[in-house]
Amino acid sequence: MKMLILGGGESGRGAALLGKKLGYELLLSDSGALRPAIREELEREQIPFEEGGHAQAEGFEADLVVKSPGIPGEVALLQKQRARGAEVISEIEFAARHTKGRMVAITGTNGKTTTSLLTHHIFAKAGLDVALAGNVGRSFAAELALGDHGYWVLEVSSFQLDDTRLFKPDVSVLLNITPDHLDRYANSLDAYASAKMALAKAQDDGDHFVYYADDPIVQEQILQKKPKAQMHPISLSSAVQNGAYMNREKIILTLNNTPFEMSIHDLALQGKHNAVNSMAAGVSARIFEIRKEIVRESLSDFQNIEHRLEFVAQIHGISFINDSKATNVNSTWYALESISGSVVWIVGGVDKGNDYSLLEPLVREKVKAIICLGTDNSKLLDFFSPMVEVIAEAGSAREAVGLSYQAAHKGDTVLLSPACASFDLFENYEDRGHQFKLAVRAL
Repeated sequence: MKMLILGGGESGRGAALLGKKLGYELLLSDSGALRPAIREELEREQIPFEEGGHAQAEGFEADLVVKSPGIPGEVALLQKQRARGAEVISEIEFAARHTKGRMVAITGTNGKTTTSLLTHHIFAKAGLDVALAGNVGRSFAAELALGDHGYWVLEVSSFQLDDTRLFKPDVSVLLNITPDHLDRYANSLDAYASAKMALAKAQDDGDHFVYYADDPIVQEQILQKKPKAQMHPISLSSAVQNGAYMNREKIILTLNNTPFEMSIHDLALQGKHNAVNSMAAGVSARIFEIRKEIVRESLSDFQNIEHRLEFVAQIHGISFINDSKATNVNSTWYALESISGSVVWIVGGVDKGNDYSLLEPLVREKVKAIICLGTDNSKLLDFFSPMVEVIAEAGSAREAVGLSYQAAHKGDTVLLSPACASFDLFENYEDRGHQFKLAVRAL
């Protein structure tokens, strides 16, 4: 069997390593330059590759093409391979075909990383043989090449779900659907939502579908697609059966005819959006009959990931929070919603066509000052200037932290939650978050 791998990032690397282990005749092809570490690994593993173009790939008669998530399905090389009879699939699909483990796959515009990490934390605390992979950490195929596990917790993006056909998680989790990456889907929210729902298309009545029932787009997709899996709703607004909901200051899980309650004040992750993430992880764990005591303990002692509502320091009574991973408006909405008291908000970067109107009520209610951290802040200045007394611009993380420190008082929170990509001033969101933390600690 001949396999062509298009794209030499983490997904392509993983597919190559797994393909070699399975005995495929391989070619990895990337139109750009490979990262030195990946190039060295491919050479060490004696996996044929090309970079800087697809000359060899054009003539490679593949039986199977595994494409990286960043490559649209319409590119000419893929069309040519399909015409030759090759099957084109995603790396997630390729790996899923070669595991014997049970899979929990988690997607959503926001919250999927936190929920994936939290779910993995519960399973690990229960003593299960569980691995975490996908859109967080290493690719599914790369992890599987090292060895199979009894359970897999997979964070999956819409791009990774494109070109899945037989991908059949035991538990699928859909947290929310809001506009993001619409340029990939011809500016169609319905097409983007359908990509998310690919999570459930191969499931049957022996599988489980956990979903946020308060999201109208999720509900619309469920009515359209009619998943065959057992349905487990999650709600912040109304009681549900066979799922989880919030009632005043408690979350209540209602699976297996044994209700399980927990105070929201005992949750490690605060804010309504994190109550949804916690309920999704808890329901996923209870589907596998993980004991309630383990679920309760895990939901209360979990440590969140770096750059996602990460507490950095408290200086003279001012709290500094690093939410650099918030690269869209909805993520920032969740961050502002979760904070009590007055906020000095650091925002900005590469605007992806953002509609900031969603944030206006929270900004008017909570934000006392805004620091715009980007090379072009005109859209932010125009929209938010009427809402706050103080709005200023900064050209570096150090300057932004200095200005926010001057604007804040004891009891306030300085929140870096950019709602934008980072590529104008920083290498990536991690670089932005690290520079913010260094600047805070230098105060």
